[in-house]
Amino acid sequence: MSARGGSMPPPPPNPTAYFPAPRITLPVGLDMLRTYSGAFICLEILFGALVWILIAATRVPLPLLQGWVMFVSVTACFLSILFLGVFLFSYTHRIAVDWNQMDFLFHAATFVFYFGAFLLQAATTSLHNYQLLSNDSMLLSNRDYNISIAASIFAFATTICYGCSTALALRRWKL
Repeated sequence: MSARGGSMPPPPPNPTAYFPAPRITLPVGLDMLRTYSGAFICLEILFGALVWILIAATRVPLPLLQGWVMFVSVTACFLSILFLGVFLFSYTHRIAVDWNQMDFLFHAATFVFYFGAFLLQAATTSLHNYQLLSNDSMLLSNRDYNISIAASIFAFATTICYGCSTALALRRWKL
């Protein structure tokens, strides 16, 4: 009760109590590229783009399998570019999230999807000697087989990069 007999309204909520400062241990700006995490993200983008290009360069014999590989590689490439851009342009200070947790969740989910895409690409590559029943032609020509091998190798390399990024992100998040 106030001196005039009325009750005072409650104080307005403090916005800092609801939105804690973002937690981040990675550097922002160009210093991000000097870390192992920055190097792995650049390799993820490079290898993922190569997988994307190599699959697009072949005649797709199994659209269901290679369509998923293409979706994962394109989506992961764009999301990795976006993720790197957030750190390079220092948007981490404007967006109030736990960036260490976000880093782990992004890389862990992408690792799982890319591992599945690698397995599907390797399965497609293993069908080189499979002959179609309608005619005696091979499912994959020699050219497509060689490109598919390269796509499988780069998909594996990209999966390893996402796995290493996941391990580094987990280490940062749990510190």
